[in-house]
Amino acid sequence: MKKISVLLVIGFCLLQMQRAQAWGFFAHQRINRLAVFTLPPEMMGFYKHHIVYLTENAVNPDARRYAVKDEAPRHYIDLDEYGDSAVYKLPRRWEDAVKKYTEDTLMAYGIVPWQINRMKFQLTRAFKDRNAREILRLSADLGHYIGDGNVPLHTTSNYNGQMTNQKGIHGFWESRLPELFSDNYDFFVGRAEYVERPQQRAWQAVTEANTALDSVFTFERKLNAEYSPDKKYSYEQRGNVNTLVYSKAYSGDFHRMLGGQVERRMRAAIRMVGDFWYTCWVDAGQPDLNGLVDFKFSKEEQEQMQKEQQEWQKRREGNTKIREEAHNHPHGADEDHHAFAEVEGDCSCCSFHVFLTETKIEMPIFALPPSRIPSVTAK
Repeated sequence: MKKISVLLVIGFCLLQMQRAQAWGFFAHQRINRLAVFTLPPEMMGFYKHHIVYLTENAVNPDARRYAVKDEAPRHYIDLDEYGDSAVYKLPRRWEDAVKKYTEDTLMAYGIVPWQINRMKFQLTRAFKDRNAREILRLSADLGHYIGDGNVPLHTTSNYNGQMTNQKGIHGFWESRLPELFSDNYDFFVGRAEYVERPQQRAWQAVTEANTALDSVFTFERKLNAEYSPDKKYSYEQRGNVNTLVYSKAYSGDFHRMLGGQVERRMRAAIRMVGDFWYTCWVDAGQPDLNGLVDFKFSKEEQEQMQKEQQEWQKRREGNTKIREEAHNHPHGADEDHHAFAEVEGDCSCCSFHVFLTETKIEMPIFALPPSRIPSVTAK
């Protein structure tokens, strides 16, 4: 029998939240950035000139989740709440869905496919108005919602495996795997094409994502049975913090079992973002964007964006009451029941709690600097 000895610092869980990198935002930013290169020359100049903005602000919708009423449901749809074959039975038009289920019900279970279509109309209007500020803002936001709609775990109420004893699987699939393996993905998806029926395309993305969901849970459950907890998790240095993560071996095996699923969903998202940006531009009459290339946000706007980013970073670091409440109820107790798993990716505190539960370790409490937290070892 293996004996596992671990020393835990007071405040270990808090340290896990103080990360140097934007853990969980990697894929969203890469999707928006790569979508720029699918665009035709008439759009490429403007979008490429502002590619840094589109990349960095790909996460803005997540930053608004606690500040804007009704923002949270725009990121997901819990199809299982509507019964069997819901993805094929739900009305595609918002008005029809409201008549059948009421708006309160739709908001309770998420509206991401309808939100994508709504954003499409808003971006088209911005192109018609040749409003560079709104074109950039809405392009970044639309890319985020499309990215969410292509993630299998954004289509179920079991979004973080909390119903199947697989807590942490959301960040594992959405964050850990892309960060480890996406450098080897083929992201050449071709040129953007016009979307004849945007609402149907949004539902197609959600349907394909939901179809992949069973494999995510089944393969992780099977793999978990083959790994001891000390091999399933490992520490990685992030800045000056030792963070508990899914081990590279466990991640690699899961990634291979999925057979390219994460790559396919990222490719689909990149292509779809480019297609929607292009479609909005075409529907607006293909306005000349060359005159907008040199647009710059005002000093006041830049300061405001910087302030919002700083406030969001504080929330992510657990320095606000909102974040503390989210952490106290990490998997569904608060109103924004997808927020914790999606925004933070894999919660290291909760993963570590699962680790301790699985190994039945009695933990002595010591105060150690991060550099002296020992690795998990088996004897």
